[in-house]
Amino acid sequence: MRGLAEFIMRGRWQALAVAALGAGSLLFGWISASAVALVTLRKGWTEGMWLTLWALLPAGLIAWFSGDSGSVLLLLGTFCLAATLRESVSLPLAVVVSVLVGFASGAALLLFSTEFLQQLVEVFNTVITQLEAGLQTDGAVKVSLDRPSTVQIAGMLAAGNSAMTVLSLLLGRYWQALLYNPGGFRREFHELRLPPQWTLGLTILALGLWFALPNYTGWAAVAAVPLMFCGFALVHARAAVAGQGTGWLTALYLLWLVIDPVKLALLGIVVIDAVLNFRGRWKNRREAGGE
Repeated sequence: MRGLAEFIMRGRWQALAVAALGAGSLLFGWISASAVALVTLRKGWTEGMWLTLWALLPAGLIAWFSGDSGSVLLLLGTFCLAATLRESVSLPLAVVVSVLVGFASGAALLLFSTEFLQQLVEVFNTVITQLEAGLQTDGAVKVSLDRPSTVQIAGMLAAGNSAMTVLSLLLGRYWQALLYNPGGFRREFHELRLPPQWTLGLTILALGLWFALPNYTGWAAVAAVPLMFCGFALVHARAAVAGQGTGWLTALYLLWLVIDPVKLALLGIVVIDAVLNFRGRWKNRREAGGE
């Protein structure tokens, strides 16, 4: 990773090579977006915009031929987050901007990628039909599962894009610290915490979308993205304070991926942390112990 970051920062054309190659691949668009984040954070939004515009060319070709505009949305979203962080020097603010990016990307999909969304709906319907057939037993009541709509699919894709923009931003920030401020990213990430008002607002927005608008349940995840990353930061900070190794963190991430109640529990802890400030209490406890 360090070698790649050094190569990106050698010059404009090296950065463009990485960004263009990554954007031209459906699998490595995150590398392109992270390169945009690194250049924007280090050299400013003007240089970052230049790189983004050129990287959009291969990403746009993929979107044109395949209908998948994920790389385009990821590049634009990551640039917005990196420019916000560059100007505000506030990681919490940049992470919250991912909500706006997510909603904007979902709206763009509904406006300009209806055919692609419909194809995904057909794929989901086929899979669900096969699943229903597998669950059906002779003489039993017919199994009927809900089918997603294009609006729900757009919301899920928007949440995924929102999360990927934050991940790309964090990787770019990690590269920047690795090259110019060793250890700085670890401290900054461990301290990631939203103001109580922001946490409450995002929680209300997520719950409102989830319960009040059944067709927009996927969009609720967009509002929860900043809270999720704050939860990860809190977990990492706690592991550092307790001296726990990477094995514990790996196990937690695996549980988070496969068990939904773990996701809800983590979000609940973030809401509680907004009021109680666990990291501040841990710091005071360490200082008291040192004295």
